[in-house]
Amino acid sequence: MNLFDLTGRTAVVTGSAQGMGRAMASALAAAGADLVLLDRNAAGIEATAHDIRQLGRKALPIAGDVTDTDHLDAVFTTVDREFGRVDILGNVAGEATMGPAEEMTLADIRSTFHNLVISRYYTCQLAGRRMLAQGKGRIISIGSIAGVSSLGRAQSIYGMAMAAVIQMTRELSTEWAGRGVRVNCILPAQVLGANGLGPRMEADPWLRETFLRGIPAGRLGQPEDIKGLSVLLASDAADWITGAIIPMDGGNLAMNGGGGLLAPIMERQGVKR
Repeated sequence: MNLFDLTGRTAVVTGSAQGMGRAMASALAAAGADLVLLDRNAAGIEATAHDIRQLGRKALPIAGDVTDTDHLDAVFTTVDREFGRVDILGNVAGEATMGPAEEMTLADIRSTFHNLVISRYYTCQLAGRRMLAQGKGRIISIGSIAGVSSLGRAQSIYGMAMAAVIQMTRELSTEWAGRGVRVNCILPAQVLGANGLGPRMEADPWLRETFLRGIPAGRLGQPEDIKGLSVLLASDAADWITGAIIPMDGGNLAMNGGGGLLAPIMERQGVKR
């Protein structure tokens, strides 16, 4: 399956100490890529690097805050020196402030947009310049279904920022497609191990059932669910796929915006999912 072979390619993945970032990095390494691992959690990326080296791949963990543009400049200077190229960028890291819209402050808005939009755009610029110079590259950003459908759970700033990530994907993909750089976005629904989802569900016993009512597949996401899609979008198999906004949501968006309310009605009528 040479179409999916990433041997000889260098991937930079942010947020790779845990969750979907770690799963993405591990999948790319299993397909043959060497990895540059970015995260504030130094111990976490060291653990990820250890697993990747066990696969026979190179792994360079660099601890730091990816919202710090000076840090990102230094990271890509190191990548130039150590690898000489950037073939794949996984934009995974990013935090958001959540709460009732009427209580959000300007600081909350600025922080969320800096985390999810500005730092990701800057990372795309740094990687994109190198990819354009070499005539080929793949950028994969993690968005959210919240960027296209209101979740209605005190996540207004998060949804706004994720909508910006989606539009960033469309803009960059259109601008860079003719020069060999493919830019796509994955939209997860609720994934365990992401954004403190576990503790949130423990604090609110009804939250898990609410989420599941909106997922026809009948289960929450796992970080490993991103592996196959990551390899596809990073590989030559996706050479004519760019600007794609791809749900990874167990059917949430397909069910429609009112699916969470529809599910209990279907169950009362004896319709099984």
